[in-house]
Amino acid sequence: MTVLALFGPTGVGKTEVAIEVAEILRARGRRPVAVSADALQVYEGLEILTGAASPEEQRRLEHRMVSVIPVTETFSVAEYARRAHAEIDDIINDGGVPIVVGGTGLYLRAALAQLDLKPPPEPGVREALMERLHQQGAQQLHDELARAAPATAAAIDPNDRHRIVRALELAAQGALTDGNTTNNQLWTQDTRLPTRLIALTMDRDLLKSRIDARVDAMVAAGARAQVLHAEQLGASATARKAVGYQELLAGEVDTMKTRTRQYARRQLTWLRKLPGVEHVDLTGRTAAEAAAEIVGGT
Repeated sequence: MTVLALFGPTGVGKTEVAIEVAEILRARGRRPVAVSADALQVYEGLEILTGAASPEEQRRLEHRMVSVIPVTETFSVAEYARRAHAEIDDIINDGGVPIVVGGTGLYLRAALAQLDLKPPPEPGVREALMERLHQQGAQQLHDELARAAPATAAAIDPNDRHRIVRALELAAQGALTDGNTTNNQLWTQDTRLPTRLIALTMDRDLLKSRIDARVDAMVAAGARAQVLHAEQLGASATARKAVGYQELLAGEVDTMKTRTRQYARRQLTWLRKLPGVEHVDLTGRTAAEAAAEIVGGT
């Protein structure tokens, strides 16, 4: 095993498990370093909203690919892949153990594999689509995608706003192949380096309760203040995709909880489709107990 990857839905406790895994590895003379595989934790100034590792957690386990991009800049999965590969290779070359930790399925695969990624959108295309999304709703854009690329639309949940917008971006560039190769690559076991992929799960009702409590804790810790500040700075279209960003702008905490639970369900769908995964159930277990199971298998 060269790379250890931990994937799971928001609120399941990925960071806590990664820290406990790191403690065991250090006790065995290894040097673990975490690499975030999250589409929004890259943004500086949205740490609370995106659930990035806290300063205290980062003192216990170094995290890379966190708070590395100004909130005003756009960011693509292709740029993420380039940076994440460099970080992983640097950790290994320095004798360390990369622990890739993420909840964004595409970014996880981008960190672990060599994907044939599509180009970023032309300037203004994403912004126009996001405005249409706001005005017309996800279903209307999904219907449009279904007319242009039925196989692609069939594979995307009509409520998955991010994937609908990205598919329409590619269609506008003439870069969307219905049933494209990038999508096919997502569900293979191919990785750049030898990798153990661990899927963290728990009872659905327990996860729902943890998500609601997590949102309350984020709000209490100042997540809305971060969002308002980011908006004042001129947050980019990609930064504004953070789950809860629009809801906190409007002060709608309950809506943020609902959307976060919906996002967690999409993450679980990714988890079920990922091949070569070892499942670790956290229900009724501590992070330390789960970590002992994970590291015992290395």
